[in-house]
Amino acid sequence: MQDEEKQVIETTARQGSKARGADRALVSRPRPTLQGVSGMPARDRAYHELKFRILEGRLPPGTTLLETEVASLLSLSRTPVREALIRLEEEGLVEVRPRHGITVKALSIEELEQIYQVFSTLEVKAAQLAARRGLSDADYAKLDGILAQMEKATSKKDIAHWSHLDDAFHSEIVALCGNPRLQSMLRQLWDQQYRARVAVVHLRPLPVQSDEEHRAILKAIRDRDEAAATRLHQQHRDRADIMVLSLLRHPGAGSLIG
Repeated sequence: MQDEEKQVIETTARQGSKARGADRALVSRPRPTLQGVSGMPARDRAYHELKFRILEGRLPPGTTLLETEVASLLSLSRTPVREALIRLEEEGLVEVRPRHGITVKALSIEELEQIYQVFSTLEVKAAQLAARRGLSDADYAKLDGILAQMEKATSKKDIAHWSHLDDAFHSEIVALCGNPRLQSMLRQLWDQQYRARVAVVHLRPLPVQSDEEHRAILKAIRDRDEAAATRLHQQHRDRADIMVLSLLRHPGAGSLIG
């Protein structure tokens, strides 16, 4: 991976951990990280470490652990672990059963379809708002640069790297929309679908069509054409969502689906 490409991904990851006051910090597709976790209070550390393991598949769906086993796994006491598990249950990632421990939840195709419907609708709205606000030359250059790197990854058949850059591209558009509430909702929904994205990345076809669609979306946003940005992004999201849901039914997608 080239230094320039690494910088795009690392910058996006750093933005996700910054204060949420500025638009640029509101990354809509934060990738799981353990950066800074060691310095957190015990309950926050337990929450972030468990969430990282779940989202990255280190604790796959169906995994069942006693509360004492989770505490031992994290080298923490049971009190902060219990608080973390309550938060994760509220986010739909685990099921907590008193005296029976926790189970990492799977998602049904129907649940994922509902998540995609909301997530995609919000991303489309973000593209429309970004077109309404317009792009500075610096904003356009950054997005254009990400797309150039995505096209390069496609030519090398490096789908995993392309996927990272895809997250950076869409996060950047959302960061430019100027609506913090929309940005916050997208971050919450992203966690729910992240495992599905990881599960199918090795099954995806070469994203040549996606690259072409991204170019068209960026042009519409730069031209401040709200109608075109909305229409093109909606078509892109509809096609991508159908493809992912189809791939999740493939045996090679693993055990994400319940």
